[in-house]
Amino acid sequence: MSELNAEDLTAVLLSLKVALVATAVALPAAIAAATAQARGRFPLRVALDALVTLPLVLPPVATGYVLLLLLGRRGFIGEQLEKLGVVFAFDWTGAALAAGIMAFPLMVRPIRLAIEAVDIEVDEAARTLGAGLVVRFFRVTLPLAAPGVAAGAILGFAKALGEFGATITFVAAIPGETLTLPAAIYNATQSPGSEARATALCLLAVAIAIAAVLLSDAVGRWAGRTARGEQR
Repeated sequence: MSELNAEDLTAVLLSLKVALVATAVALPAAIAAATAQARGRFPLRVALDALVTLPLVLPPVATGYVLLLLLGRRGFIGEQLEKLGVVFAFDWTGAALAAGIMAFPLMVRPIRLAIEAVDIEVDEAARTLGAGLVVRFFRVTLPLAAPGVAAGAILGFAKALGEFGATITFVAAIPGETLTLPAAIYNATQSPGSEARATALCLLAVAIAIAAVLLSDAVGRWAGRTARGEQR
């Protein structure tokens, strides 16, 4: 890894921060969307399914461009937010927002499957004992679906960490501010004589991705044992 410079290490740390913030912000919304998909019975459910899936099927660059139109400094929403001191375009917070949106569908799916796997009779039993909707969700459904929530969170983190198209379109690749690990890899591949640096960055990205997968498996197993009431 001697080919890496200070700018590359800054990009790695920024990518980790962006991915963590994106996952933390998107996870509650992913749980809500997954619950609505799994248990909801309302006319606009098909529209919700399409909206959740949209970032997955749209080109990432298109998603970034839409965000730029809406939340850019001259965008309809972005201009109003800037008056309040909130800026997303060409800022690391915008990178987190774009990464969270792109990771959202991948977070929702395992959570939805986990909630659908929870026996509805367990929820009904809690209801007959007087537990309200909110209590049943946090005391019954969510603990039983914990492995899916953990898997969704780690999967979302991995996706956010590797997001490139939407983030570079929305926030560019400003060294020290919005230059993330994928953008650094791309820049290295475009610079003559930087093959070793690009390789080192790719190997680092692979190592982080493998660590995320292993962590996802470990957390999923732990959550499953916890949900079943096992100690080990």
